[in-house]
Amino acid sequence: MYGMLIAIGSLTLIGLTLGTILGAAARQFAVKEDPLEEELKAMLPGSQCGQCGYVGCGQYAAALAKGEAEVTLCAPGGKVLIEALANKLGVTADLSGHEERVPEHAFIIEDLCIGCTRCIRECSTDAIMGANKLMHTIIVDACHGCAKCVPVCPTDAIVMVPVQVTLRNWHWSKPEIEQTQPKQEVAHAH
Repeated sequence: MYGMLIAIGSLTLIGLTLGTILGAAARQFAVKEDPLEEELKAMLPGSQCGQCGYVGCGQYAAALAKGEAEVTLCAPGGKVLIEALANKLGVTADLSGHEERVPEHAFIIEDLCIGCTRCIRECSTDAIMGANKLMHTIIVDACHGCAKCVPVCPTDAIVMVPVQVTLRNWHWSKPEIEQTQPKQEVAHAH
């Protein structure tokens, strides 16, 4: 019994000592985040899809903050995000080559799926459910429409389809700002 108390006391002391050392090291060697980078990361969708050419939204935000990336690279964010990023960074965004797309999600054609699991390994949000040699399916709410699963499918069983508008995801469209013409005074002849 006495030996067990010594063991518990020793482990507690070791835990407290190592915790104190780790806490001090974390404060001493903490990497200061760039506030602009954090703001840009918060503006991005956070889907980590990699369509911008970076591993995730954090790396894209870091490249934007350093001026090493264009603001037009985030496909899921669309035109609204591109304009917001350009305003935040004080740059102009060339939207001439930008094609605004409707939100899409992946869809698996069941008759063509052979269950190879290549799409599952490619999906960064775990939106594909299935097992080896069994038909797969897409969890639509988890799919962010990156389309990375489409080219890896050997049977072309995966296609991108528009997200259906339902009461759950429908939004009012933003009103257009009307350009008002200056009123011209009409001379009344009597």
